[in-house]
Formats: sequence, C-alpha cells, structure tokens
Amino acid sequence: MATMRYREALNQALREEMDADDRVFIMGEDIGVFNGAFKVTEGLLDDYGEKRVRDTPISENTIVGAGVGAAMAGLRPIVEIMTINFALLAMDQIINCAASIHYMFGGQVRV
Repeated sequence: MATMRYREALNQALREEMDADDRVFIMGEDIGVFNGAFKVTEGLLDDYGEKRVRDTPISENTIVGAGVGAAMAGLRPIVEIMTINFALLAMDQIINCAASIHYMFGGQVRV
C-alpha cells in the first residue's frame, strides 16, 4: 500500500467515486478554483468540470440542504464542509432532514 497524506487519500477516493458513477458530484465552499481549504479537491475542477465540482456560497445550512435535495432526486452528492464548527451550523439539515426523510416518505426516498 502506498504511503500518502490524508488529503491525498481523500482526493483519490473522490476521484474513484466520481469515475465510477456520473451521478456523484461534490459541492462546498472554495472547493473548485481554490481546491478547498485543505487542498483535498485539488485538480478535481479541471478533471470533472463545473457541473460535478460546485463552488457554493458561504451558507453551510444551505449547502447541506441542497445536498439532501440532490440525494432525494437520485444524485450522489458529496458535501464538503471545512471544519466541524461550520458543520454544526448545518445540524438542522443533518438531523431533522437527512436523517428522517426515509421515514417521512415511508421508505420511498433514500438520502
């Protein structure tokens, strides 16, 4: 097994999933042009384009909510939030939406 940095392993995993399924896309703050705060998404915009690597405004709750909606529509979003303290701003979407949608729709919708 190759030795690599954690961010390089994440980048490789993102590429593997994006290559395997055209429904997979990634969205988050500064992940495209600036390659993410920790450079995890380095090169993805060039390789996969703007439709699959989407820079978003600074609104964690909205980013996660859009990811939930995309999953409900059959896409496979990867939502990138810079740090846990910012992810806490999206807890309503994570707990009250993403975690309960399967039950709210009688098992007919997967997230």
